[in-house]
Amino acid sequence: MTAGHAPPGLLVRYATGDHLPADAVWALEAHLEGCAGCRHRLGEAVRAQSPAVAAVVDTVFAAVAPVVRAEPASPRRRWPALLRWAAPVAPAWLATTVVVLLAAMLLDLASAQVGQVRPSLLLLIAPVVPMLGVAASWNRSLDPAYELVACTPRAGLGLALRRTLAALLVVMPPLAVAGAVVGAAPVRWLLPSLVFVVGALALGAFVGVGRAATAVTVGWVGAVVAPSLVRSRMPTVLDPDSTPVWAACAVLAVGAVFLWRDAFQRDASHR
Repeated sequence: MTAGHAPPGLLVRYATGDHLPADAVWALEAHLEGCAGCRHRLGEAVRAQSPAVAAVVDTVFAAVAPVVRAEPASPRRRWPALLRWAAPVAPAWLATTVVVLLAAMLLDLASAQVGQVRPSLLLLIAPVVPMLGVAASWNRSLDPAYELVACTPRAGLGLALRRTLAALLVVMPPLAVAGAVVGAAPVRWLLPSLVFVVGALALGAFVGVGRAATAVTVGWVGAVVAPSLVRSRMPTVLDPDSTPVWAACAVLAVGAVFLWRDAFQRDASHR
């Protein structure tokens, strides 16, 4: 792009169907979504270079425009802009997450009432609770509009990150509230949770985000949660002293996602 706009030659080649590198097409289509000036210049290029195509477009527009104008306007959605990026199945998965949090909090409170000494179940599962939202963020089998989404210019890592962030905005507040009720300080679970979320996205580029989130959750439950409940003591990995290690892991996970970002355009990441 030159001066924030597409070069004229690139628009002409795109309008005439000339062969362009895939990355150039991807960047141009993503730019056209938000640039009215370039869309106008593309229309002019189509009329100048491919008048037959322009005539077909005008004919279709003339037939469709009256029908579109006759349709009642859709009600404005009042959801925050970011939450509109959430996956279609996200509400059900996020509701399940809240139910799991509520159950863990009630179990912790019940144990405290009867004087039972055992590790906080909420604190143990807090690092992997957001995995439910991550699993639904970029998954072929959970997205009924997968084919339409996957072929758009914004598909790939950018959409996966937006959907994941939208899920986290819903999950993190009730998780923080439940943690405050049972005394599970965020400093003990927030950074591990970030590591697992980003790590699942990095691994998901090759095996699928849903499979990666499942693998992370099962691994944590088998390696940490179950042994901690059997021994009735908190694992050392959730001690505040482990924060530097988790911070290093977070940096590595973010770096892995950045290096493997192009892998989200491959079919494997949708499994």
